[in-house]
Amino acid sequence: MVVVQVVRSEWTKIRSVASTVWTLSLAVVVTVALGMLISALSRHQFDRMPAQERGSFDPTFISFAGMTLGQLAMIVFGVLVVSNEYSTGMIRTSLAAVPQRATFLFSKIAVATGLALAVGMVTSFAAFFLGQAMLGSHGTDIGETGVLRAVIGGGLYMTLIAMFSMGVAAMLRSPMLSLGILMPFFFLISNILGNVDATKKIGRFLPDQAGSRIMQVIPRVGDDTPYGPWGGLGIMLLWVIAVIAGGYALLKQRDA
Repeated sequence: MVVVQVVRSEWTKIRSVASTVWTLSLAVVVTVALGMLISALSRHQFDRMPAQERGSFDPTFISFAGMTLGQLAMIVFGVLVVSNEYSTGMIRTSLAAVPQRATFLFSKIAVATGLALAVGMVTSFAAFFLGQAMLGSHGTDIGETGVLRAVIGGGLYMTLIAMFSMGVAAMLRSPMLSLGILMPFFFLISNILGNVDATKKIGRFLPDQAGSRIMQVIPRVGDDTPYGPWGGLGIMLLWVIAVIAGGYALLKQRDA
C-alpha cells in the first residue's frame, strides 16, 4: 500500500512539472521531424550514392536519424526527474515522508521509466512510418525481417537512455553537473571513441554505441562488431543497472 502511494506521489510530481512535459514533447517532435528530413534527403541522393553505400543502405535506420537529437531531450528528462528535487530543496521533505530510500528512488525511476517507454514507443513507430513515407520506393515495410525488432528497439533505446540519465543524476544530485557530464559523453566522447580506429574496440561497448545496434537491420560494410542487436541492447542494459545501483548506494549513504 505504501508503494502504491509513493508511486502516485511520484506521478503527480512528474506531471506537475512543466519542464519534464516539454522535454518529452521535444523528444517526439525532434526525433520524428529530423528523421523525416534525413529520409527525404536520402531518397533524393540515393541514385548518386556509390554502389557500396547503396548495397548497405538501411531504410529503417535512416528513419531513426533523429534519435541523435531526440535522445538529448530524453537525457534532460531523466536528469530532471531525479535531480529537480535536489535543486529545489524538496528532497528533504520527500525523504522525510518516505524514509525507505529504496522505495523512494525505485518508485521515482519506475514511474519515469513507464512514461519514457510510452513516449519512446510512440516516437519510434512515428519516426519509422513517416520516415518510410519520405523514402518512397527506397523504403521498407514493417513486416520485413528485423524491421519490427528495430522499431521496438528504438523505443527501448530511448527508454534506456532516460534510465541511464536517472542513474547518473541519482549519483551526482546536481542537474547542471549531470548534464555537464552526460551531454559531452554522448555527443562528443562516445562518437570520438567509436569512430577512431585506435579506440573503436572500446567505444563499441559504450551504452549508446551498443544500444543503437538494436535499430540496425542491414549491417554496414566491413562491420565486425562482436555482438548482435539484442546483445548490444543487453550491454546498454548492464550500464543502466550499474549506474542506478550506484545511485541507490550513494543515496543510502549520504544525507539529503
